[in-house]
Amino acid sequence: MLGSLFPRIRDQVQTFAQDRLDRVGVLLSCLCLVHCVLGLVLVAGLGMGATFLLDPAIHKVGLLLATLVAGVAIGVGAVRHRRPGPFVVAMTGLSFMGAAVAVGHGYEEAVLTVIGVVLVAAGHILNLRKA
Repeated sequence: MLGSLFPRIRDQVQTFAQDRLDRVGVLLSCLCLVHCVLGLVLVAGLGMGATFLLDPAIHKVGLLLATLVAGVAIGVGAVRHRRPGPFVVAMTGLSFMGAAVAVGHGYEEAVLTVIGVVLVAAGHILNLRKA
């Protein structure tokens, strides 16, 4: 009786934690997208906030956080539900985000970042739906 109870509780806790991480991943992706768009509008349109909004450290930290959250949440999800779709979509998005950090500031960075965060968020959503 107890032997069969603990694995179910463990599975429920793991599912809860994974779902929360996926939701955090979607939130981080949305915040990144808002930062990117807001940065373009404020800096290019109004000439404000370039020092803070375009700081390369923000992009590197964002990529690190996205990689950690996606790696854990989507990696665990791929192992649990044995479907590679969310993993492939999210890792493709992280690749775009990494390319955005590599190209430096400008139009290319914004396009690569937007594509990347949308794909990472889609990977988290697919993972939440168990692909």
